[in-house]
Amino acid sequence: MDTVFVNATVLDVRAGRLIEDQEIAVRHGRITEVGTAVRRSGQLIDLQGRTVMPGLIDSHVHVTQGSESFAELKSWPASYAAIRSAQTLNDMLQRGFTTVRDLGGAEAGLARALREGLIVGPRLLFGGPILAPTGGHVLTRICDGPVELRRAIREQMVQGAHHIKLTLSGGVVSSMALDALAYSEEEIRAAVEEAGFAHGYVAGHAYSAASVNRALRYGVRTIEHGNLIDEESVELFKERDAFLVPTLATFDALRRSGAAHLTADGKGKLDAILERGLEALELADRAGVAIGYGTDLHGALHAHQLNEFTLRAEVQKPADILRSATVVGAEIAGLVGEIGEIRAGAWADLLVVDGNPLEDIAVLTEPDRRLRLIMQGGRIVKDTLAKEVPDVP
Repeated sequence: MDTVFVNATVLDVRAGRLIEDQEIAVRHGRITEVGTAVRRSGQLIDLQGRTVMPGLIDSHVHVTQGSESFAELKSWPASYAAIRSAQTLNDMLQRGFTTVRDLGGAEAGLARALREGLIVGPRLLFGGPILAPTGGHVLTRICDGPVELRRAIREQMVQGAHHIKLTLSGGVVSSMALDALAYSEEEIRAAVEEAGFAHGYVAGHAYSAASVNRALRYGVRTIEHGNLIDEESVELFKERDAFLVPTLATFDALRRSGAAHLTADGKGKLDAILERGLEALELADRAGVAIGYGTDLHGALHAHQLNEFTLRAEVQKPADILRSATVVGAEIAGLVGEIGEIRAGAWADLLVVDGNPLEDIAVLTEPDRRLRLIMQGGRIVKDTLAKEVPDVP
């Protein structure tokens, strides 16, 4: 169905400003016009001045990890795990995330089910299993040496993987020390080359400056976490046109939950990276690094997905955080002009909110009250415009 939104205040995320008295025409899932007087046909929705913004992009999710306990995840039958994943995806969409990039677990089946409308959720960019060396990380595909890596990458790319994720350092839940390095230069360069052959790229799980810097030198395109980066790191990010995807929400959520499933060693690692996460984000933001929005949550902690906005607001301006979750996410996805902004030709991924997120980022953290309409690919999946909701203070 064609849809036209009138009396809209459009959020231009690139410019960081609101444009009043706009109309948006949607046809066949895409935006056809944006302006003061578009051609009208089909359904007409009067927004009465409310803010319309692009759908959000989470560039680091794990949609198949429906439990914080990896032992429990391994015990689930595949059919049950798929149904749990479908629920996780729908919940993400209801928070306003219309595109997500999965960094370990999701595969072609879920993406196909979403495309065919068998389940409801965000547009899914999947990479397949995380690749790790022996002793590296949990819930991974173990690959040692360039030959094994190339074989695994070829298998995953031919199935439609958007990217490949490598474990390049220790982590909170891994047996490796947080500052340990994973994979040799030869292995990383082989992975980067092989992913590139299929028009993909490598995302790197890395915390320490040493692991981040070598990854960037060897061609890794996105760094996941990066809590311990240094001044050299930010220069390499800019020099290599690479992206940093911090995931502060997961560390904060683990701390709030008590991190009961973590070992004592894991909890010790958590304390260290929590302290440095905001410092790293501030350093990267000040230097002009391209920063994506990521959350890296698991199980019940997925409910904290929007808390990343609150955490980043401690060191970033709302406009910059919004760009991370929209236009920068589109750049990471390779879908500039398709998602992440309101413009003719883009997919009609639209959110209607009460309030101005440029002034108050909390507008996005209370979806039950402030997120009034969600449209993804031209289809309305939430609409409370006709309902009375409690006044927002």
